Amino acid sequence: MQLRYRFRLYPDGPQRAALAQAFGCARVVFNDALRAREDARAAGLPYVTQGQLSKALTASKKTPERAWLNEVSAVVLQQSLRDLDAAYRYFFDGLQGKRARVGVPRMKSRKKSHQSVRFTKGAFKVTDGGRLRLARIGEVRVRWSRTLPSPPSSVAVIKDSAGRYFCSFAVNSGTDEALPPVTSEVGIDLGLTHFAVLSDGEKIASPRFLRRAEKKLKRAQRSLARKKPGSHNREKARHKVARVNAQVADARRDFHHQLSTRIIRENQAVAVETLPVEKLARTRLGKSVRDAGWSAFVDMLEYKAARYGRTLTKIGRYEQTSQTCSACHVNSGPKALDIRKWTCPACGTPLDRDVNAAINIATAAGLAVTACGARVRPGSVPAPRHEAGTHPKPRRQAAQQAGVARR
Repeated sequence: MQLRYRFRLYPDGPQRAALAQAFGCARVVFNDALRAREDARAAGLPYVTQGQLSKALTASKKTPERAWLNEVSAVVLQQSLRDLDAAYRYFFDGLQGKRARVGVPRMKSRKKSHQSVRFTKGAFKVTDGGRLRLARIGEVRVRWSRTLPSPPSSVAVIKDSAGRYFCSFAVNSGTDEALPPVTSEVGIDLGLTHFAVLSDGEKIASPRFLRRAEKKLKRAQRSLARKKPGSHNREKARHKVARVNAQVADARRDFHHQLSTRIIRENQAVAVETLPVEKLARTRLGKSVRDAGWSAFVDMLEYKAARYGRTLTKIGRYEQTSQTCSACHVNSGPKALDIRKWTCPACGTPLDRDVNAAINIATAAGLAVTACGARVRPGSVPAPRHEAGTHPKPRRQAAQQAGVARR
């Protein structure tokens, strides 16, 4: 499995200028290649391959209009062409149903605050002093928070909207990372009142990071709205807004990582429900749905389960998990969102809406979990002696006798 490890970079002034030049050159190469493919498509010509784009890039670097492309590493420019090729591949795979549909590749904007370039082997190196040496950039200081499990194959240098620099290493994880097996299995019901409710009765409160930062964010946005467009003060105000949003995103990501790691370590099998996040985000609860970040959390559960030898099961979104009693499995009909506890009219069992949904999710996934001390999925029970069964041999004999009688 290939993983990414991200660390904070602290380039100095000349290195930031060199990185800005690399970002700009990679963007120009990407846009030139995209324009070449779009022009060929409009003219009815064959699809321009990556090899043809690479030859065109080499030829353009010898012209006076694009001679400044020689000032950055050639690896950065070639990786930009590969990024365009990957974008087209994802687009065509989405049309064929091989993956989720994505939009057609578009031109990269110079005004976009998020920029990135990628270096492959030979264009970067981690020095003995712990610095990251990049081609045509120099040795950049890195804040290492953990060690890499294996030598990286590539590194992406990223500048986010808040003006921070990061390096993201692509490494191959080891084969001995499977955790010791455990017997517990759990179903998870994701929500807004509680971020996650487990089938064993545990309820994890929703941190609501964006809601808690709204006051600070509103103040920064008002300050940004009062600044003159194109001024230096407006750019500083934009950075303040971006920093607040970055703090919210970092806190949410850290919460997702800690919770997903704990669930994967404590359970052998995990079941979650597939939620229509895009549709829910267009409702009146859209702000809270995006603040929760369910999709990112489920993605973390998925790759961590594959990494550590656990099992993750996703059930369909149309399962009646909140309406069906987890004890007698009788569907008592839809219930309003304000009804958090109810009593099953069939068996009289008092049910908590979220815990009941988590138990039903685990049951639908075929997990043998325990909920508040009671076993959810009962074991196999032998059939009674008086129950009718299938006896192949007597049936064949009866059919033969019936045929003889008809003759």
